[in-house]
Amino acid sequence: MTKTPAIRTTGRHIGRYISALSGAAAVVTMTGLSAMAEQSEDAHMVSYQTNLSFDDVTFGLESAITDRGLVVDHVSHVGEMLERTRADVGSDIVLFEQAEVYSFCSASLSRDVMEANPMNITFCPYDIFVAQEPGSDTTTIGFRAFPEGEMQLIQTLLNDIVLEAIEE
Repeated sequence: MTKTPAIRTTGRHIGRYISALSGAAAVVTMTGLSAMAEQSEDAHMVSYQTNLSFDDVTFGLESAITDRGLVVDHVSHVGEMLERTRADVGSDIVLFEQAEVYSFCSASLSRDVMEANPMNITFCPYDIFVAQEPGSDTTTIGFRAFPEGEMQLIQTLLNDIVLEAIEE
């Protein structure tokens, strides 16, 4: 009995799921959704800005994650932590009105990418952030960009989740 190499299986999945962002920015338009997809200058982040409230975006994010049968493992309240410790570290700068990071994993997709390269464990769990800067009516949602190859399967998953979270 011959086992199909994991890299071929992963490659097939990647080919099915990848949608590429080209250039530094791409405008995404879907039913009722108009958001700016921005690749950060250092190319290590994919983010979208929306006029939806922070609460609406976090609700949409939780729904988009759980609707796929995934479980939110942890919510890091980064904005609260930074505000709580601001004076302790000698700063007077308020970085965020609100900011949270949602961590979760997909057993099946994680297995695919780790069968291709076990060191892809580095990227698990997967994180999506939601942030609102002081005085802004815009909410930003995004995630770290992943390297080329099998991890693009995960980047596509996160991109799909983010886009669903900000649908109106």
